[in-house]
Amino acid sequence: MQLTHYNTQFSKRTFPITLVCDNVTNAPNIGSLFRVCDAFGVEKLILCGEVSLGRKMIKTSRATEKSVNFEIEKSASTVVENLKETGHQIISLEITNSSRPIHTFHFSDEKPIALVVGDENFGVSETILQQSDAVIHIEMFGQNSSMNVVQATNIALYELTKQLL
Repeated sequence: MQLTHYNTQFSKRTFPITLVCDNVTNAPNIGSLFRVCDAFGVEKLILCGEVSLGRKMIKTSRATEKSVNFEIEKSASTVVENLKETGHQIISLEITNSSRPIHTFHFSDEKPIALVVGDENFGVSETILQQSDAVIHIEMFGQNSSMNVVQATNIALYELTKQLL
């Protein structure tokens, strides 16, 4: 028998993770990120840039915007700077010449984690990459060198929460 939302045995849990979205502006992506944050027990979602919480976002979020702690800020760089000052580890999800594969990265539970994901077209900004304590990537085996921000965030939060359990 397939289980429903009402009879699953999952226990509710919140992890010390803040998801920072550096200029993610596509409404369906934002709605999906709310769902992902809810599913993985993310403590806070911070949307940065020109963000609109319109009808398309609400349709995709399936009401999770009502249960996920979130805020909207103008500057992702300022948000990251403030999180770093308050003791967060800044980990960016981006492919660079020095990024490490996510499956080899050890997520520490010593400090809260700020996971930064980037713009749908340009990724995490160079400024934020410079502010990061670590830059990680998801290894891919096809011809494409990028992945949709929501799918990449799903994979990263799965690996992160698996290690923090």
